[in-house]
Amino acid sequence: MASEGDGDSWPRTEDTRQYLQQHRILELLDNCTSQLIYNRPDEPKIFLIELLEKLKSSRTTKLEYPCLFNESNIQSIFGMLDPTDRGFITLQQYKEALTTLGIASFDEHPAGGEIDRITVDTFTREAKHGLMRASATFYEKTAS
Repeated sequence: MASEGDGDSWPRTEDTRQYLQQHRILELLDNCTSQLIYNRPDEPKIFLIELLEKLKSSRTTKLEYPCLFNESNIQSIFGMLDPTDRGFITLQQYKEALTTLGIASFDEHPAGGEIDRITVDTFTREAKHGLMRASATFYEKTAS
């Protein structure tokens, strides 16, 4: 019998991890929790049902993913990184900002990166795509 502190001894631990990862359950719950905290609805259960319905719809349409950030938020972030209004940020700022937004997968070598000048258009495009992928917390079935 496994000791109490030995979580990996349970025979189904790896199966459980794989299931949660494959179906993106933890990302889904994180997304739902973030939406609840941000919006603080009076009817949280109804809000969650509607959120899951939006997610289901976005899975089909590939549009309108439920996300905490919109384009004006993204441009505000860029503005904070470019307080002198030069029209660009550094590659390091770009990478750190996208990572801070919770975007794990983005273009590591975007246009302008070679000269250390990432424009607002490039930043906005990458942030929107990354946030869309992060918000699309559903399992994509592969064709068999």
